[in-house]
Amino acid sequence: MTDFEYPQGFELIAGVDEVGRGPLVGAVVTAAVILDPNNPIKGLADSKKLSEKKRLALAKEIKQKALAWSLGRAEPEEIDELNILHATMLAMQRAINTLKIRPHFVLVDGNRIPKLDIPVQAVVKGDSLVAEISAASILAKVARDQEMVELDFQFPQYEFAKHKGYPTKVHLEKLAEFGALPQHRRSFAPVRKVLSYK
Repeated sequence: MTDFEYPQGFELIAGVDEVGRGPLVGAVVTAAVILDPNNPIKGLADSKKLSEKKRLALAKEIKQKALAWSLGRAEPEEIDELNILHATMLAMQRAINTLKIRPHFVLVDGNRIPKLDIPVQAVVKGDSLVAEISAASILAKVARDQEMVELDFQFPQYEFAKHKGYPTKVHLEKLAEFGALPQHRRSFAPVRKVLSYK
């Protein structure tokens, strides 16, 4: 990690990140992590820059070594109702509020912060700069990818395990061919387009 300056005078700092703002299907998943300074984890980085094998190994280690961790989510219906930004903030609040230890300060990846009753700071590129946010990005990505694999078992014709719900060429073709599932986000343009044909 680089020379990010942590807020001073706070003992328990939680990192928060989200995965799944861009996909056309499924929940947006967030994670909150409070790391143990006496039990460091080597190799933490932005989850997108790690291999799947490395992410899975680190996720296991984070769950074992962190002082606290939790997942939050907002479902497709909530995304459609609130919009993706507000649904993401809601999912972040849920992750933070379900931590078994209450943090003194929260660092959030990106440039927006959820409304909280504890101090919070947004960190642009935080998943590369802040160990706690990297850990959160890994847990969120592993959890959401697993959900896409499970959805793939249910609906193999959409190939969710390959594209993880993102609007790839394959996903858009399958969407046009087979139509939208209940798990698809109806407010997202490619899904809305398909629904308007039916």
